Amino acid sequence: MRAESNGTSRRILCVFPRYTSSFGTFEHSYPLTDGVRAFMPPQGLLLLAAYLPREWQVKFVDENLRRATREEFEWAEAVFVSGMHIQRQQMNDICRRAHEFNLPVALGGPSVSACPDYYPSFDYLHVGELGDATNQLIEILSRDTSRPEAQVVLTTKDRVPMTEFPIPAYELADVKKYFLGSIQYSSGCPYQCEFCDIPGLYGRNPRLKSPEQIIAELDRLRECGMTDTVYFVDDNFIGNRKAAMDLLPHLIEWQKRTGYVVRLACEATLNIAKRPEILEKMREAYFITIFCGIETPDPDALKAMQKDHNMMVPILEGVRTINSYGMEVVSGIIMGLDTDKPNTSEALLGFVEESRIPLLTINLLQALPKTPLWDRLEREGRLVEDDGRDSNVDFLLPYDDVVASWKHAMAVAYAPEKVYARFQYQCDHVYVHRLKVPTPDEMKTWANIRRGLVMLRNIFWKVGVLGDYKRVFWKFALGRIKRGDVEGLIGCTLIAHHLITFARAASSGRQNASNYSIRLREAAVPAE
Repeated sequence: MRAESNGTSRRILCVFPRYTSSFGTFEHSYPLTDGVRAFMPPQGLLLLAAYLPREWQVKFVDENLRRATREEFEWAEAVFVSGMHIQRQQMNDICRRAHEFNLPVALGGPSVSACPDYYPSFDYLHVGELGDATNQLIEILSRDTSRPEAQVVLTTKDRVPMTEFPIPAYELADVKKYFLGSIQYSSGCPYQCEFCDIPGLYGRNPRLKSPEQIIAELDRLRECGMTDTVYFVDDNFIGNRKAAMDLLPHLIEWQKRTGYVVRLACEATLNIAKRPEILEKMREAYFITIFCGIETPDPDALKAMQKDHNMMVPILEGVRTINSYGMEVVSGIIMGLDTDKPNTSEALLGFVEESRIPLLTINLLQALPKTPLWDRLEREGRLVEDDGRDSNVDFLLPYDDVVASWKHAMAVAYAPEKVYARFQYQCDHVYVHRLKVPTPDEMKTWANIRRGLVMLRNIFWKVGVLGDYKRVFWKFALGRIKRGDVEGLIGCTLIAHHLITFARAASSGRQNASNYSIRLREAAVPAE
């Protein structure tokens, strides 16, 4: 489905802002690859680009790869921007640059949908998902591309059904330069975790694409050159369990047809461990990673944040169950909760040791608008407006103590010896349960072999020779080489290097203690 035009032709420049450096963008892995420069292609802007009228010309620039040029601004008649809170500073900067060329700038996406007041400089604010507000914006620009005298706010009331979404314009993105591919099956989540803004933004009843749409999108990603891991960016892959079960047979058949070239990953609640029928199908579909928002191993804290569903199965048992299907668990962890105690960091580190989860995104609690947490803290007078802080929450424990505990947890959990020990466990006890698939012919090509050799060269030189934890690395690497597991060596080392490097910066105070912090910093890997 595409929007209709009134016969006009417009030139639209879609610009995606750089990410502020964060734990989850893996930027320290990029120098070890064969040219990766950014995390994932952005779904929102590429979807919008595909929805615009056929007669309109569209250019897309991801400023995680490079800055939009003067020539591109001069070509454009209007600029579209989208992003998350962590990109707020960069979004405003794009707006400023576009205004130097007197271009109207429209902003959409999750950040402006939650906090329109963050963006007073933009000409058009698109609040909500693809729908009637999008059509209104297109109609306005069809008539006139001059800047309006005052800001115009357009709010979606009637959303386009996801079954009518076009395939995102992946062809506009250089997908080979991304760490992961991205795809969206559903929107919304049935749970109401206190800290989460997803139900407030997208609703509790997940909206869905059809399995046929997902297969078409995967085919398009493959056509555009994506051959590694594709991440389902859904807020909860099993938000609608029946729909997930309907989709999985299609994914299995697609993998068989394409030779299992692509690995899949997703986000899901930990209670997926109670659904062996789903886990078995996910294994057959070649899912290798599930991000679970464990948040805390403390049952009292889980009850307080309304995340009781994490206790449907003992947490460690749930992790082991998922592992038994060959899927690595990645976890979100929050510190600074009202239930935290002075020894919370030590309890957390004990959980890390027991769970053997290699990657845990450990954040300080941040209250987001449109969440029950925000509303509660606002009533209690515990929201703090201070750009110099890593959190906008007035913790019950002393602020400096909480930040110090976070730094301690990061330093210990991501010491090189600890990280590689957890990856060694994954190699020995998790990856061995993955579906055994033959090596596809296209993976045997010289281009792919050369790609692997480039990454090995980078890893051996930058980690094995120049790195300061080379002894730990070589112990792991030689074990992988002896077993003929070059793929495991590359994959684990890419992630481990980022974790170790980022955690060192975090524990020394050079990184934010929250992915959502209003304390904005420059990206560690600026666009060239």
